Amino acid sequence: MKTVKASGIGQAINRIEGRLKVTGMAKYASEFPVENVVYAQGVTSTIAKGKIKSIDTTEAKNQKGVIEVITHKNAEKLKSFEEERPAFTLTSVVPLLQDKEIHYYGQYIACVVAETFEQAQYACRLIKVTYEEDKPEIHLDKHRNKTYKPTKSADYSRGNMDSGMAEASLTVEETYTTPIEHQHPMELHAAITSWENGKVKMYASQQILDQAKTSISDTFMIPKENVQIIASYLGGGFGSKLNVHGHITLGTLASKMVGRPVQITVTRQQMFTNTGMRQFNEQKMRLGATKDGALTALAHHTLSHTATNLQYYESCGNVSKMLYKTPNNEVTHRLIPLNIQCPNSMRAPGEATGSFALESAMDEMAWKLKMDPIEFRIKNDTQVDLGADKPFSSRLLKECLRIGADKFGWEKRKMQPGANQNGNWLIGYGVSAASRRAPYRKTSAKVIVELKGEKALATIQMDATDIGTGTYTILTQTASEYLDIPVENITVEIGDSNFPVTPGSGGSWGAASYSNGVRVACQNIFKELKQKAGNSNSADTSINALLKANKLDKYEVIGTAEPSEEFKKHSVFSFGANFTEVWVDKDTGIYRIHRMVNVGSAGKIINPKTSYSQIIGGLTMGAGMVIAEQTQVEPNYGNFITRSLADYHVPVNLDMANIDVVFLPEEDKIANEMGVKGIGELGITSVAASITNAIFNATGKRMRHLPVTPEKLITAEVEPGV
Repeated sequence: MKTVKASGIGQAINRIEGRLKVTGMAKYASEFPVENVVYAQGVTSTIAKGKIKSIDTTEAKNQKGVIEVITHKNAEKLKSFEEERPAFTLTSVVPLLQDKEIHYYGQYIACVVAETFEQAQYACRLIKVTYEEDKPEIHLDKHRNKTYKPTKSADYSRGNMDSGMAEASLTVEETYTTPIEHQHPMELHAAITSWENGKVKMYASQQILDQAKTSISDTFMIPKENVQIIASYLGGGFGSKLNVHGHITLGTLASKMVGRPVQITVTRQQMFTNTGMRQFNEQKMRLGATKDGALTALAHHTLSHTATNLQYYESCGNVSKMLYKTPNNEVTHRLIPLNIQCPNSMRAPGEATGSFALESAMDEMAWKLKMDPIEFRIKNDTQVDLGADKPFSSRLLKECLRIGADKFGWEKRKMQPGANQNGNWLIGYGVSAASRRAPYRKTSAKVIVELKGEKALATIQMDATDIGTGTYTILTQTASEYLDIPVENITVEIGDSNFPVTPGSGGSWGAASYSNGVRVACQNIFKELKQKAGNSNSADTSINALLKANKLDKYEVIGTAEPSEEFKKHSVFSFGANFTEVWVDKDTGIYRIHRMVNVGSAGKIINPKTSYSQIIGGLTMGAGMVIAEQTQVEPNYGNFITRSLADYHVPVNLDMANIDVVFLPEEDKIANEMGVKGIGELGITSVAASITNAIFNATGKRMRHLPVTPEKLITAEVEPGV
């Protein structure tokens, strides 16, 4: 039997790239030394709807150091949208400065290129613009008559909702809302772009390189192979760096026009208007259940906004299709076009917000049934994904709930709200179930092995990215495991689109996809070297011995992993449960998260330390949804009132509780041969509901609209019947 090495899979080793990061040696997009580089800065509109009437760039152009000012008057023609309001996807074209139209406040209307960053910024302020301004459409409630069904609709139904509600002994019909939120990674969006012989090379903070190449090549109408993107390190993304945004087009356009490498950085304020956000969601839930707690019906209807020129929506109802055994089910999504920038993915898009509505409604039903909310969820557990009509590859949700309850001390909870007190504090306990699809996508990796004396060294190459999740580390561990050599003998090279193609970082598919790609490449090396040496049946030959037997100092191979037929026949998810203890001051409405316990069932854990970090990050973002996070739109002009980290609040250490994270032992071999699943987004899913459910248990007040401020809490009414 193979002995598990201290450096292999399952070990909590430190981050491979950690020292580089803390010493400032890890290079991010704007930090690469490029000769003859100049600086670009975007200029943004100060209206939300209308047309540019005139734009005077004379004074800006005459400033010292200014090389070019690009507007719709002189910009190169780019590929335009082929349809009205197309879906905003990972490969969408991003045409900018092509006409006079203004679709939202903060839209790019010009770009200044100068010798220094400061010169570019100063010249931006000197551009004079006049507009033909129209009244912007920025209020969801005022434009409900424009509601439409998205092009790629996620509507779904099974059974008959009316019959299911009629069969019910008790019903819940409530509306829940989540506000606009922004992803705010520490690293600003940035790129350094250069052209040479019709080819583009850029250092860019992008999560998915292959699809970004498609977007850029299509936008500039050049062959995809003429685009190279390097993203060695990303300082966070949370979904905002999945898509190609306008600054990439501006920088690439500027570089082509001035014939020099161009660095462009999106300011923190511009990140509010030009790099995406989570959209406002209004979610109407309808649940029916029998007296013994069996669900008879569940409907989830989501209304959101999108841009007037692009289309995006969070699939909030997806979680309601599959989490519980419900014979009658209906899910719809509708959009209203507004003069606000197009939303995009933010950590667990759909699940983070949809689970708040679903798990809040489940708690409300449990209260009406006078049933323990854990037992209510277990009563409606299912081993079949009814939404996909497939069995789950594995599902340990009941185990997550029961083990979490024991770890948390759920027996201390009293059903009657306000029953637990400590002085002026009301103490509440909340629970929520979590699920997140665990995708596994086709992934290729190159492994290069070489012999240095008696030491075998290996290099891994793939276009994967590390957005702070630990990609470098888990790939090193995977290679160590399958090559049977120490981690210190392995080098991981990622973040270059010229390397073998992967699905990139996002959607919780990274760890499973990347690691299996490396696994196959490592297995291929053994297979090929054994065949060359004529000992293909040997199971114990080392890389050192095989290289020597073949009289080779170096050998490389590419391996590709992809989902099996069994994977396609099953529904593959990670599952979890969140438990929260909240203390609420009954006089002021101030509340504190006192404790949190998260239990996850997410396949084999490659590195418990980096996985724990991911869950902590998810829990923090989930808490942020409740405590403070919201982006407020100015009601007259359509700009954002909250436009810096000084007024867009996120949780800090003092806000967060004592946190316990438990990973259940699981190896789901249907998910993939290694049994690895994603956890990056599982950690945020349904966290918000566990907190608001705890607030109800403490106060008897249902908080259905996020965030929950002390003002909202103190003025809210206690629910009837409490």
